[in-house]
Amino acid sequence: MTALSALTAHIAVNADRVRRAALIAVVLGALGLTFAPGASAHPLGNFSVNHLSTVRISEDEVRVRYILDQAEIPTVQERGLSRAEVLERKLGEVQRRLALLVDGRRVGLDSAGAPRLTFPSGAGGLPTTRLELPLRAEVRHVRRVELRDETFPGRVGWKAIVSAPGEGTAVRTGAPSGDPTDGLRRYPDDLLSSPLDRRTAAFSVEPGAGTLVAPRGEGGSFAETRSEADGFAGLFEDAASGQGVLALLLLAAFGWGALHALSPGHGKAMVAAYLVGARGTARHAVALGATVTVTHTIGVFALGVVTLALSQYVLPEDLYPWLTLVAGLMVLVIGAGVLRSRLRKVRHSHPHAHHHSHAPDALGWRGLIGMGTAAGLIPCPSALVVLLAAISQHEIALGLLLITAFSLGLAGTLTALGLAVVYARKLIPPRVAAGRLAAALPAASALLIVGVGCVLTVKAVPGVV
Repeated sequence: MTALSALTAHIAVNADRVRRAALIAVVLGALGLTFAPGASAHPLGNFSVNHLSTVRISEDEVRVRYILDQAEIPTVQERGLSRAEVLERKLGEVQRRLALLVDGRRVGLDSAGAPRLTFPSGAGGLPTTRLELPLRAEVRHVRRVELRDETFPGRVGWKAIVSAPGEGTAVRTGAPSGDPTDGLRRYPDDLLSSPLDRRTAAFSVEPGAGTLVAPRGEGGSFAETRSEADGFAGLFEDAASGQGVLALLLLAAFGWGALHALSPGHGKAMVAAYLVGARGTARHAVALGATVTVTHTIGVFALGVVTLALSQYVLPEDLYPWLTLVAGLMVLVIGAGVLRSRLRKVRHSHPHAHHHSHAPDALGWRGLIGMGTAAGLIPCPSALVVLLAAISQHEIALGLLLITAFSLGLAGTLTALGLAVVYARKLIPPRVAAGRLAAALPAASALLIVGVGCVLTVKAVPGVV
């Protein structure tokens, strides 16, 4: 009865700890939700450069309405340019890379009205860029028209060409009629994961009464392009404007980091599998969390430097596949090391008892730091937006505080997961812990790490080749 009572008390203490941890997580999450309304500032991401061309063919002219929707980070990269310089740069890009072909011959597009350049507010108070550019070309007895939009090559985002009826013509085309984005002001939810990439469209033209035969536009429900705040970036807006108590804002940033870690990815499976496979301790779990914090924070700062100082040589979004590849290879190597260690221990095990020791269960601090680095290597775009907003508003210290709190929240979730794995192993009854299933668990978790590394590596390869 004494042993049973001790076991019952031990389980009760641990259950109480779990309840307290859950309560803290709920409070932090509530703080984050309280201080941060709305969805993300741009459905296609803070890196995106989106453009749309609407083609209207009449008997004596072709009109093209070109619209550009440029998100926060590309806009910040042009921070040193005046409004006139930004407009000149955009017009030059369109003139070079937007090609109208009439019956196989390229025709110049002239201005059909004044261009409209605005800078709507985006996440973290950063500006975005919106350009509306009406263009036209005179034509006579046209039979075939083709538009090729090669503007802003290599930038992620929505690229589309749509058709509209003209006057005195009968047009057939594969370019959809109507614009599902309302001029790049909203985007279809069901296409966000795979945005349109339509850069060419052909039109067959005959004399007619202004008819158009074309497919209907894509898209179902919609996502608005912008809101006043977007989670973590919204916190910086509140803090920079003096709204709210700094301590609560830091707690909210911590809560957003903790919630961010619960989204897909972010190393949860890697951390848990590593601690199981290497038989980690509570100290190892805390060290993993600290490494994630440091790596994630440094990654945000490094990407900020690239965005502000090196964007003419490398696009920030082009670094993400490389970071994913490095993380995948690191996880693959670490997982292989853990698996080799477990297999070596199995080979050295004997059916009869020995009093000498064999290879250690844990892979060591090198593997521990490597796993933490891989989990925190890919910085969060929202944290990068906060850093850029802090620099643009001369609130660098405030931005660094919020980013550090966010990284601590991210690491806190992973640390809590690691501690849960470590203490859960201690609650397993000795008879179960000595069974075959428990003995095979470390090797299985090592295989899981190897699998995660392979998935990350394969996912990154298309983006770097």
